[in-house]
Amino acid sequence: MEEVKIRRALISVWDKTGVVDLARSLVELGVELLSTGGTMAALRDAGLPVTSVADFTSHPEIFSGRVKTLHPRLEGAILFRRHDQAQEAAELGIPAIDLVVVNLYPFEAVTADPACDLARALEHIDIGGPTMLRAAAKNHPSVAVVMEPAQYGELRAELEDCDGATRQATRARWARQAFARVASYDAAIARWMQPDDEPFPARLNLALSKVQPLRYGENPHQKAAFYGEVGWRGPSVATARQLQGKELSYNNIMDADAALAMVLEFDQPSATIIKHANPAGAASAAELVTAYQDALACDPTSAFGGILAINRPFSASLAEAIGKHFFEVIIAPSFEEGGLELMARKKNLRLLEVGALNSRPTGEWFTKRVMGGYLVGDWDQGGPEERRVVTARAPTEDEKGALEFAWRMAKHVKSNAIVLAKGTRLVGVGAGQMSRVDASELAARKAAKAGLDTRGAVLASDAFFPFRDGLDAAVACGATAVIQPGGSKRDDEVIAAANEQGIAMVMTGTRHFRH
Repeated sequence: MEEVKIRRALISVWDKTGVVDLARSLVELGVELLSTGGTMAALRDAGLPVTSVADFTSHPEIFSGRVKTLHPRLEGAILFRRHDQAQEAAELGIPAIDLVVVNLYPFEAVTADPACDLARALEHIDIGGPTMLRAAAKNHPSVAVVMEPAQYGELRAELEDCDGATRQATRARWARQAFARVASYDAAIARWMQPDDEPFPARLNLALSKVQPLRYGENPHQKAAFYGEVGWRGPSVATARQLQGKELSYNNIMDADAALAMVLEFDQPSATIIKHANPAGAASAAELVTAYQDALACDPTSAFGGILAINRPFSASLAEAIGKHFFEVIIAPSFEEGGLELMARKKNLRLLEVGALNSRPTGEWFTKRVMGGYLVGDWDQGGPEERRVVTARAPTEDEKGALEFAWRMAKHVKSNAIVLAKGTRLVGVGAGQMSRVDASELAARKAAKAGLDTRGAVLASDAFFPFRDGLDAAVACGATAVIQPGGSKRDDEVIAAANEQGIAMVMTGTRHFRH
């Protein structure tokens, strides 16, 4: 059947935003209302006529409301097929419910609190709500289902256009949304209950919610949308508040995520500039403006049109330092009024406020799509690392600090990755090369192009040097100390090369490939 007149509606919602106005619209159309618990109280307080589900089923709510809608008469009123089971329904005294308005207990929000215990989580697992949503969605040829306040305006418009009825195509779309919501809800529950000692279950369901549609994907001929992970805790681009600027693009989001991940590495005032998922510059300093200036100096040409992330509030002094330099996106924990006023002149600049940078991804999965499947693993948080000096000369104290900075940076550079650093600032980056020697030479060329002196710099390599030529290239860069995982069959050859040239070398035992 194409259009179905709404004569009876079941309304049972946790989020009561807009529900009284919706119910009033339904009553004006002559719709009979059924409801439960707090929803029923809200409707009655508004002076609306409403029948309790307990009266409809002739069975009281039991176990302090744990069971109130699981009853054959109620589920039957939603589920019976109107075209061939209407007579049976009449014989059983079951009238039709034509509209189900239900949203679910806020399990995801409750369990996002790290202090949430098992008892509290269990009490926020909805049983009746998903059952009603699934029943209505299954019977969408005859029943309409809406599940969140954002749909109420569309429902009212539909009823106005169709003289109190709903269209088949609309009901089918709402049904798809309801099934997706229930699947996401169950996935969030399964994920929360996953024990830490069994990190990868036999079945993995991702709970995602659309953040926004995108104008296009990685390229203009590709379609795309941006989804956020339900229940994610901590800073992220998905949960950021955009204060100004155009909509984020697919590539903006990819680069913004890379910039945010990198700046999370540091406690000192720090700035990172990302271009095409690799750092064009990064630095830490006693003052944020200095960190920004040092980061920009690494590769000011590539930084044009890049993504800037900082780990301190965005101030007027930083805005003045940025001046006319063009960034696509600036990410900060917060934006001070003076900084906002100056940036407001750049109408297309996107400003993302991500909140406190006090956590990094832990206990969450990193996923990457491949054809026909997903790769799922831990985030690269560093792993069990050692610092083993393998050369005759140990690094100086200044070199140690620079090596630690460079090592943190290397894991954020596309492999093969080589980074050159002086103190706590990048001076050269070689990213995404097929040869580690090429990566070393590229890092040196980038530094030279920016007018930066690499003599006395330190070098970090995300993986071992398979031959001594990589170490020789590091020396040619002007590096005096190197940090790398080690583990090559030719480690002894590489160490010997370092000793020949007076280079200090530290091995960590941990690789940081980033594909």
